[in-house]
Amino acid sequence: MLHTTVPDSGCVDARVYSAPDHPAVSYLSTCCHGGAKMAVLAYSLGKREINQYFCIKNAKLLSLVAVILLTVFHTVSRYYGGGDTCEWLLSSGRFLGENVWQPYGCMMHKYKSIEAKTCLAEKRVAFIGDSRIRQLFYSYIQIIDPTQKENGRKHENIPFEDRSSSVNVDFLWYAEVNNSLKERLMSWTEDPSVKPDVVIIGAATWSIKLRSGSSEALQQYRANLTAISLPLEQLAEDGEVYWVLQDPVHEEVLSGNRKMITNEQLDLYNEAALGTLNSNKKNAKARVRFLGASRQAAMETIAQSADGLHLPENTRNVGAMILMNAVCNKVLRPIHGSCCQALPAPSLLQKLTACVFLGSTLVFLVLHALGHNRHWKSRPTPPDVESGEEKPATAASPLSHKAPFQAMCKMGLIMAYFYLCDRADVFMKEQKFYTHSTFFIPLVYMFVLGIFYSENSKETKLLNREQTDEWKGWMQLVILIYHISGASAFIPVYMHVRVLVAAYLFQTGYGHFSFFWLKGDFGLYRVCQVLFRLNFLVIVLCLVMDRPYQFYYFVPLVTFWFVIIYATMAMWPQILQKKANGSGMWHIGILVKLLGLLLFICFFAYSQGLFENIFSVWPVSKLFELNGSIHEWWFRWKLDRFAIIHGMLFAFVYLLLQKYQVLSEGKGESLFSTRISNILLLISVVSFMTYSIWASSCKNKTECNEMHPYISGLQILAFILIRNIPGYARSLYSSFFAWFGKISLELFICQYHIWLAADTKGILVLIPGNPSLNIIISTFIFVCVAHEISLITNDLAQVAIPKDGAALLKRLLAAGVFTLGLLLMSKSAEGNQGEGH
Repeated sequence: MLHTTVPDSGCVDARVYSAPDHPAVSYLSTCCHGGAKMAVLAYSLGKREINQYFCIKNAKLLSLVAVILLTVFHTVSRYYGGGDTCEWLLSSGRFLGENVWQPYGCMMHKYKSIEAKTCLAEKRVAFIGDSRIRQLFYSYIQIIDPTQKENGRKHENIPFEDRSSSVNVDFLWYAEVNNSLKERLMSWTEDPSVKPDVVIIGAATWSIKLRSGSSEALQQYRANLTAISLPLEQLAEDGEVYWVLQDPVHEEVLSGNRKMITNEQLDLYNEAALGTLNSNKKNAKARVRFLGASRQAAMETIAQSADGLHLPENTRNVGAMILMNAVCNKVLRPIHGSCCQALPAPSLLQKLTACVFLGSTLVFLVLHALGHNRHWKSRPTPPDVESGEEKPATAASPLSHKAPFQAMCKMGLIMAYFYLCDRADVFMKEQKFYTHSTFFIPLVYMFVLGIFYSENSKETKLLNREQTDEWKGWMQLVILIYHISGASAFIPVYMHVRVLVAAYLFQTGYGHFSFFWLKGDFGLYRVCQVLFRLNFLVIVLCLVMDRPYQFYYFVPLVTFWFVIIYATMAMWPQILQKKANGSGMWHIGILVKLLGLLLFICFFAYSQGLFENIFSVWPVSKLFELNGSIHEWWFRWKLDRFAIIHGMLFAFVYLLLQKYQVLSEGKGESLFSTRISNILLLISVVSFMTYSIWASSCKNKTECNEMHPYISGLQILAFILIRNIPGYARSLYSSFFAWFGKISLELFICQYHIWLAADTKGILVLIPGNPSLNIIISTFIFVCVAHEISLITNDLAQVAIPKDGAALLKRLLAAGVFTLGLLLMSKSAEGNQGEGH
């Protein structure tokens, strides 16, 4: 048999492969000839060569080298090659369509009315120029007040005031750069009481039009720019001044009296502005900033212009939003508006966490220097804590004193990379932009790879370990593609992914119920092991990335439901399979427990007020609040509230059918009789198709989410039946998907900061200017990091959770004191922050 599962460490020895023993090769050797046999042989040899040279150990070394080189490259380019994100925002980027502008290397925030009013409260903004600046003015005030419309006023000043926030935005008609404009600017420099806080200015088309594009007009324009450069720089000393470079025109549709306004002429006038303004090199702070990004966007859309001169609405909206970001990002500091933002200072908890990692590194180096080199022979395979299944750990020698400090040292280095990616001003970020191709093309590639790595399963039981790993693996990869492509904007994809999240919780209910029902291990050691492995990475990230626990919503959700499952099964009377075998009445008892759990869920689902009151009590609220509210927790809890009990009930029914030998789980055997199997398969396929049609017809997410808890279980059951009823389907699994399934929890959590960016709102950019290569490199590093974290977590769990009961209680007491200290420090920091505001 051809084994292709990559081991956790070390490379694969080519001698262990025996391609001719693969089932497909044996079959073809007896019944097929020529091309088919050669194709399968090439397939087998190809997998052998891949696994011989590409192993996880080498992959991690490559990723480490890549991280070091990329960090050096970005640091040097940022601080020595012009790393001002405001310049990136204003000067360069690409137009993605549908009013979406992607600045080079940073993210724009889409400002809403309330945010714009908050930022510009009690400020004065002045737009100065011709009709194209007037267009920009209207787009700008429509962000502040969406009800504003162009009123047709031309060649005159237009005031705008929002009295609720004391925002004043004025358009001043100055079609040319002349003495009249200079006098206006000089009056502002002499009388600070009327000086605007923000000046947006630009003009050129009238100078070209009135003087027929003569060279003398260009010289006069340059001289007039020189005359106004000093007052503009004076206004920029304690304000903001933006010069709007001239947008292109669509020469073919210009009217006769505008034919002299050519793109060649506009380029000459732009060069004059760039070369003349900011001529005073001594005062670097008093600089006029140039808005050129909207000009680049206009190059893509000017053909849509009605008159060839004025921009389409979507393009001028881009320019207005760029200006809003340039002015407001440093004031409001939106997480997904990384352009024009200074770095926040690390919090006290972040500094203390860094000290812990540094201390662990120093201890490790000292112990290493003293010769404490004994370590374990092999690293145990991390158990599957999400579904509750446990695979016996690989035998390992006792851990040395150095081992936990070595693990902490590695974790510290990894967390430094997390911080650099999503908190430091080193790597770039870009916003997401959904298209069908960005989601479905990677999806096809992924499933082709999954099929390529198909293997014979060691077990043929329903939902065996390899199959559940495979299931989690492909679901996790679909969710990753869904997140990075921004596919939540497309409701049919959103609803199918919602089923995948419910399936994760279904597996949690199925796995933990099966474990408790079969083994009856309700010991504290087992509980602490599960809780540690679920929460260790998230708690570390909460400290390093300064985020609340609920931000990583899936882990709190799984942790909460594990506690509920444990309480349900452990409470008196404890009903186990052994006890139920003695008396069938205990089966009714377990059903009563499940009914009680269902009533508990329904009670809270229809008692939002009580739910919020319970979870808003300190310190419980610290675990479930996000941005000072538990609304997100309520939404996540309610959305998949029945998935756990569906999994538990399915496990109970399956184990009961298995006990009474109703199922045929032998190799190649259908799960049921032929007739029943065909009927169930037909129903399952119809269910799948019906759900997809319904999801495609959904009008909005709210309506769909209301139905989701009641129908998601049917889709999960349909998938299980399709995957398990045919004997040949149970006999195969994808080792590619299964490998990812073993680290699915780490993949889900790590994506927040080292694959995505800005707390999942954007995309991390390691390779600027090449989106495809960037995804490949960042994904490679991301997967290697997730795998290493899974091993580190397993190593530390052996130290943090001792089997001795007395030692475990001491650790729990210490952990409780530590957690209480963190909560008190967090509460104190919030209080100080509130007083500061």
